[in-house]
Amino acid sequence: MTVPAQVPRQDTLALPRPDGTAGTLRQGLRQRHLGMIALGGMIGAGLFVGSGSVIRQVGPGAFLSYAATGLLIILVMRMLGEMATSAPSTGSFVTYAREALGDWAGFSTAWLYWYFWVIVVGFEAVAGAGLLQVWLPQALLWTLSLGLMLLMTATNLTSVGAYGEFEYWFAGIKVLAILAFLVIGGSFALGLWPGHPMDLSHWTRGGGLFPNGVGAIFSGIVVVVFSMVGAEIATVAAAETPEPAKAVARATRTVAIRIIVFYVGSILLLTLILPWDGLAPGGSPFVAAFERMGFGWAGDAMNAVVLTAVLSCLNSGLYTASRMLFVLGERGEAPRALMRLNRSGVPMPAILVSTAMGYLAVVAAYLSPDAVFLFLLNSSGAVILLVYLAIAVSQLILRPRIPPDRPVVRMWLYPYLTLATIAAMLGILAAMAFQPETRSQLLLSLLSAAIVLAAYGVRRRLGGRTDYVS
Repeated sequence: MTVPAQVPRQDTLALPRPDGTAGTLRQGLRQRHLGMIALGGMIGAGLFVGSGSVIRQVGPGAFLSYAATGLLIILVMRMLGEMATSAPSTGSFVTYAREALGDWAGFSTAWLYWYFWVIVVGFEAVAGAGLLQVWLPQALLWTLSLGLMLLMTATNLTSVGAYGEFEYWFAGIKVLAILAFLVIGGSFALGLWPGHPMDLSHWTRGGGLFPNGVGAIFSGIVVVVFSMVGAEIATVAAAETPEPAKAVARATRTVAIRIIVFYVGSILLLTLILPWDGLAPGGSPFVAAFERMGFGWAGDAMNAVVLTAVLSCLNSGLYTASRMLFVLGERGEAPRALMRLNRSGVPMPAILVSTAMGYLAVVAAYLSPDAVFLFLLNSSGAVILLVYLAIAVSQLILRPRIPPDRPVVRMWLYPYLTLATIAAMLGILAAMAFQPETRSQLLLSLLSAAIVLAAYGVRRRLGGRTDYVS
């Protein structure tokens, strides 16, 4: 059932399908799938490899950058969890942005989020192919990228259960790798390792925790925030579970533990084990740490783990992008043919279109890595922050409309923490404008947002359908 947008707003949140049936999409995901999607969605190459650049930039105190960013993600997920448990929807935050701010917000948030993930899909396919070349040096990068794209497309086309099962096992590999590092690295750092006493010298020499100044903690947040994206995918996938509200509540309540253990804990140990200024650019600090502890085979093993992280992200990217197109088609803001389901109950055209766009990014990386591909990456770089900002503003507006007895999850200290979160995200965007290495990402991402808003305006002027919410 669709609800006309011009109906006067009510004093309660009145989103359709509060039972989370999400149209005719099949509820093929289980609680264990969603739990691992929520757990593994935040763990990617940004942690396994990108954390090295953050440690070099900030110093041993880099774990504080991860802690501060983690707090921001926890608050955003808490706000999203409140809305999602009140009215589960395949559109998730897109639906809530539309309800809170109007059709323009739903239209632009959905298209920007779709754009972000199809670029991520292309980037991850290239990254995965680069990892495979370690073992297959004669293979061409574009052929390996195509092979990975086809594999993940087949997984998504099979069924939503196949997607969930793939994520369950691949996310499990990532989680086990980090748990192994936490146990072994913790023993090494605390002096429980044979022949290695507890050593805090990396925290005390050469400027201590903040060799580049305390302000480096905040500049590090600008980089870290992009390595923690993905937790919100659980709220999109929840609509394809039998009990969406319960699934979202569980994912939301455990996000803090995941961030503290997997991100803050692992970065803290890395800075205890390794000198902050001795990390090789582009290398994985986890590999360096394992080798420091005497595991010479760590390079190949961690390369395999990073590959699973890349494939997991690619898989989730295709899933999320296809569901955004499905929602846009359902609302008449994309071709209705994108809603068509195959026999397995998945939106096949939406998956294929997202795959095609992802592979165009791969072609750009092959033909023009320093121009077109770099432009694509930069033009989507700050988009996720704009999406998170929309989530926070939506919760600020919608909270008074939610019946007191409906939410399973509630945002803490409303509206003060909501306003503080909005201010923090605006501060990160402002910081991006003042840092030369991130300024282009901000400006090009704002250009992407302006283009989408212009498309919405043109569509309205031409009489496009923007008069209902699915």
